[in-house]
Amino acid sequence: MLEPIRRDELADTMALVERLSASYRRRVVGQTGLWWSLLAGLLADGHVLLESVPGLAKTTAARTLASLCGGSFSRVQCTPDLLPSDIVGTQVFDATRSSFHTEIGPINANFVLVDEVNRANTKTQAAMLEAMQERQVTLAGQVHPLPEPFIVFATQNPIEQEGTYELPEAQLDRFLLKEVITYPSAEEEVAILDQADAATADQPAVADPATIQSLQRLTRRVHIDRSVKDYIVRLVGATRKAGAAGPLGRYVEYGASPRASLAFQSAGRAIALLSGRDHVVPEDIKYLRHQVLRHRLILTYEAVADSVRPEAVIDAIFAATWAP
Repeated sequence: MLEPIRRDELADTMALVERLSASYRRRVVGQTGLWWSLLAGLLADGHVLLESVPGLAKTTAARTLASLCGGSFSRVQCTPDLLPSDIVGTQVFDATRSSFHTEIGPINANFVLVDEVNRANTKTQAAMLEAMQERQVTLAGQVHPLPEPFIVFATQNPIEQEGTYELPEAQLDRFLLKEVITYPSAEEEVAILDQADAATADQPAVADPATIQSLQRLTRRVHIDRSVKDYIVRLVGATRKAGAAGPLGRYVEYGASPRASLAFQSAGRAIALLSGRDHVVPEDIKYLRHQVLRHRLILTYEAVADSVRPEAVIDAIFAATWAP
């Protein structure tokens, strides 16, 4: 039985979230959906995949969140010749001592930005995703736990295919959320120009890693009723049934695994807490439906030919599934 969340804990959480959001808005213009996905991933202790064309503040947003949370930050720029040891670390020979010592790579940070992950070769992708899943790296037979909290933001550019290695579906499933970032509005782009002229400095930290871990533990205490769990299971189960999405159902080749149900539960709890509630409602599940499912549905070649997006299929499934 989970301990109920006290009223003062909710109040403290909302105050902290407001401070984080206010500092974020001073550094990043717009991108509210991106911010909520980053926060939800952080509170749910899951990794986030970011997809957009270059220049839409993915790196800035990730770096801002890391600095606001007072955690260590590292960035890996992926290239086809990047080796697994360039990310997880390796054994280095010390000539002065005539011995080897272990140097853990840039994966050893609270917040890790893996830029253009689809440019890394498959072996390097696998090494990184193993560290994401196990929260540890093994070098020379020794296990090295990664710091807590530990969250990976991986980015990919959807418009460039040459020299890239598309992430397999099984590896995409390791990401809690996939956020697709769109262009800013005209007003937001003017604000970006104004902010560039103002030379905005980095925002000071408003939390620390210990506080973030406390928030993650609090998120796991958010109550989720059996009826909402049944709703999640029915939604995920519908992705595996050809007729569940109506005419669009024929475009689904493979549905989502039970990991999608776990993602809905974790993300729903995070959204509920960010909304100032100690319990999950169906709207929390609907809010991140695209982010949870868009990378977990495998569509047919016919869907690509007919320009059917996974978001359209997801909306059809949610529209056809009764909510408590």
